[in-house]
Amino acid sequence: MSEPEGHVATASVVIAAPPQEVWDALVAPDAQYMFGSDIVTDWTAGSPILFRGRWEGKPFEDTGTILAVDPPRRLRYSHYSPLSGAPDVPESYHRLTFTLDAVPAVPPVPAGTRLSLTQDNNETPQAAEHASGMWRDMLDTLRESIEQG
Repeated sequence: MSEPEGHVATASVVIAAPPQEVWDALVAPDAQYMFGSDIVTDWTAGSPILFRGRWEGKPFEDTGTILAVDPPRRLRYSHYSPLSGAPDVPESYHRLTFTLDAVPAVPPVPAGTRLSLTQDNNETPQAAEHASGMWRDMLDTLRESIEQG
């Protein structure tokens, strides 16, 4: 695994579900945790990943490549969004890493999974902080979806 580049955005959430259930939600064919977009990939390292959706009324199609798959512990892929305004060159891609860790029960809180996300290659500390806030919102949405069944 290469070292993170640029400023790193981070977010995490504890989900009241085992790691396998959280993993299954991340890679489900109908997964829409990425801000409501449809995710198209076969979840195999080296394969492309495509995110199609609408953001603030505009259609978008983000792209990337699956970099690592280690069920149910780690998922890593690159991500580029034309909405960023940056050119579609390797330097414009972020790497997103999802890490799943089992969390033991501590009554009254049940056992669950800590889902952590890092996104590297942010240009400034402010860009990283903005991305962290977006990712916290996305992880909360995913948590609610999983916990509500």
